[in-house]
Amino acid sequence: MSSKKPHHEAEQEAMEWNAERTEATIKPRGLNIVWGNDPRYWHLPEKRSNDPVELVQVCWLEVTGSVEVKRGKKYQIGFKISLKADAFGWSGCPVFMMAKLGKKGKYTWRKMKPLDHLGKEAAEIPDEKFEILVPEQGENQLYFGLYEVWNGKWKGGLLIHHAFIREVK
Repeated sequence: MSSKKPHHEAEQEAMEWNAERTEATIKPRGLNIVWGNDPRYWHLPEKRSNDPVELVQVCWLEVTGSVEVKRGKKYQIGFKISLKADAFGWSGCPVFMMAKLGKKGKYTWRKMKPLDHLGKEAAEIPDEKFEILVPEQGENQLYFGLYEVWNGKWKGGLLIHHAFIREVK
């Protein structure tokens, strides 16, 4: 393993905002990935690379991130992903996206369509917009993630190109 810790912790330099601070792109190294430092389960791209992170095999998918957002705005949250030709374990597999404001916030979640319909071309998920409103007062640290931790089946071949946070006009 490349680190004493089995999980990959987000690297701040792997997150970029556009000039207007209305859209953030979080590259794979900017995400927290459970078992991400173990090459038996994940292949992380090199630092400063635009390559995706590759899921080799896991039975517990948990990829999370956090970003500070503007109060009083609504944000769309998503991931750009694809599946390799030899991907497995995704048929009928329930994948969820969740988001909350602040560490103690209440999660908003969305069950997504099974990912087995995806192909080699990278696509944004979820298919339907997943949005969260940041109130004028209170927390503005947005925590979000992609999860499949319930069915216990092994899955692999997922490529995560990046996560994104977009201000909704």
